[in-house]
Amino acid sequence: MGPDSGREDRAPGRPPRVLILIKGLGLGGAERLVVDLVTRAGRHRFDYEVAYVLAAQDALAPALESSGVPVHALGATSTADIRWLVKLRRLLDGGAFDVLHSHLPFSAAMGRLVALSIPPRLRPVLVYTEHSLWDRAAIATRILNGATACLDDATIVVSAASRDALPSRLRDEAQVIIHGIDQEPCRELLACRERTRVSVREELGIAEGELLVLTVANLRKEKGYDVLIDAARGVVAEDSRVRFVSAGWGPLESELVAARDAAGLGDRLEFLGRRTDVMRLMAGSDVFVLASRQEGVPVSIMEAMSLGLPVVATSVGGVVELVTSEVNGLLVSPGRPDLLAQALSRLTKDAALRSHLAQGALHDSVRFDVSRISEQIESLYLRLLQERSR
Repeated sequence: MGPDSGREDRAPGRPPRVLILIKGLGLGGAERLVVDLVTRAGRHRFDYEVAYVLAAQDALAPALESSGVPVHALGATSTADIRWLVKLRRLLDGGAFDVLHSHLPFSAAMGRLVALSIPPRLRPVLVYTEHSLWDRAAIATRILNGATACLDDATIVVSAASRDALPSRLRDEAQVIIHGIDQEPCRELLACRERTRVSVREELGIAEGELLVLTVANLRKEKGYDVLIDAARGVVAEDSRVRFVSAGWGPLESELVAARDAAGLGDRLEFLGRRTDVMRLMAGSDVFVLASRQEGVPVSIMEAMSLGLPVVATSVGGVVELVTSEVNGLLVSPGRPDLLAQALSRLTKDAALRSHLAQGALHDSVRFDVSRISEQIESLYLRLLQERSR
C-alpha cells in the first residue's frame, strides 16, 4: 500500500487503523492512561498509532515504541506553534486511518478542524475522551472545544463528574468509561513487595519505625499542595514518625519548597521531582494522599489501590467513584487542611485501620484492569465503523 492510499484502497479484512492524538506524552495521568490503553489493547483487532503535539513532552514515547506502537512527534514548540496541524494533515492523508481518537481538549479541538478538511468519504470516525472537567479548562480552549465538539461521532468521559461538567447539548450522548491501568506491574511489585519496600525506604532515608506518606501529583495549583503542606505540619506536630514524600514536577516547585521550609517541615516533606518509578515508591509507602482541588479520574489513586495502599483523598471529580470512605480509603472535603490532617493522623496512628483499608483497596482495584476498559472502547470503535459503513 502506498503512502497516499485512500480509504477505498485499503486491503479487505485488515484490522481497522486507529490514530490516537494527544497534546503530549509527558508523565501526566491522562498520558499514562493512553499509553496503558494502547499497549494493552487488542492489537490483533486494531492497528494503533499515536501522535503527540508538543515535542518537549515525550517522556512516555519510548514505552510506546518499545511495545511496537508507531509514534509520531508533530513537533510543536508551544501551543502557539500551529505548524503541527500541517503534519497531522499529512499523517491523516497517508495513514488511511479509520478512527481519530483525541484526548485532552486542545488537541481534540484542533484535530477536529484538520479532520474537517478531509473529504467525507476519507474522513476517519472522530472520538474524543474528556479526562477532566470541561468547565475547568482555559477559556480559549473551552470555547474552541465547544465550537468543534459537534463534529465528534462519540464522546467518552472518564467519570460521572466529567459527564456532568459537559455542556448540556453533549451530556446525554456522552459515554462514561472509568479508565484503567496496566495492572501487571502492580502484580509484579506485590510479589516482591517486602524487598521493594526495603529498597525504597533505604533510598529515601526512612528510618525503622517511621511511616511514609506519599503523594503523586504535578506541582500545580489544582493539586492542592498548599493544603497538603498545612495538613502535614499538623500531622508531624502530633507524630514525628511521619514522613511525607512528593513525586511530581511543575511550575510551583520553588514556591512549594519555600512554603515547606516556612512551615518548619524540613526533611519531613521531601519533593522528589519527576519520577518514572511511582509504583515502586507506592510499594514502599504506608499511605497515599491526594489533596487536589479538582480531578478527573486520578491514575495515581488507581495505582495506589492496585498496590493495596490505603488512600486519603479529597472528594472531588471522579475520586468519589474510586474511593469509598471507610472501605478502601478516607475522603475529606477539598481545601480543608484540618480535615486532611485528621484523616491522615487516623491512619498513621491506627495500624489496624491501615490494614483494613489496604485490603479494601486491593479488593476493589480489580475493576481498574485496562484490558476490560480497552474492550469497551474497541466495541465503541466497531459500532461507529459499522454505522459509518451503512
